[in-house]
Amino acid sequence: MGMGVMAGVVVQCAWAQQTSAGSIYTCVDRQGRRLTADRPIVECLDREQRELGPSGTMRRQIGPSLSEQEHAALEVKRRKEAEERARQQEERRRDRALTARYPDKAAHDVERAAAIALLDDVTVIAEKRVVELQQQRKALDTEMEFYQRDPAKAPMALRRKIAENDEDMEQQQRFVANQALEKRRIHQRFDAELAQLRRLWATQLAPAAATSTPLLPAMSR
Repeated sequence: MGMGVMAGVVVQCAWAQQTSAGSIYTCVDRQGRRLTADRPIVECLDREQRELGPSGTMRRQIGPSLSEQEHAALEVKRRKEAEERARQQEERRRDRALTARYPDKAAHDVERAAAIALLDDVTVIAEKRVVELQQQRKALDTEMEFYQRDPAKAPMALRRKIAENDEDMEQQQRFVANQALEKRRIHQRFDAELAQLRRLWATQLAPAAATSTPLLPAMSR
């Protein structure tokens, strides 16, 4: 008996041990023939088989006998498909949440304006602080005029106040610049969100428009 035949017998015996009482196995082999047996069909080891109950109802599907490498590749494919389904489900969930939060452009505009207004309020406070620091610096510069010939003779307290003023001014100016960048980012985010919302609103309106379109009466000849 050849090795190939022995391997087939071993596989068939192993599958036979898995046979459920009263099961019917059916498949289409590589020649296109539909085969039926009371145990897993050796000719269909490389393809899917169906296990049927006595009444003809399907109990399960038996996948092809895969090599370890093929099985690993199939698992990778299934995992990617599951990840893609999860991504699409999450995307649909976010879309529903977005349209629930913003049913129309007016609602979206209100929240954009509120976000910008909050940022403007903080910026105004920082700009007022900049003006105060500029006024303080003028007073400090006036005191330093007495030490123009030899600034090293200026009191340590005065020099420390000037250094602190420079540091505070730099911080406030940097903060104001960052607020301007943040305002730009907010507008960009709301613009992108609005573009997405317009597509979602159009999708929601399409079925309603289709159902509300009246049918034209047929013209008589």
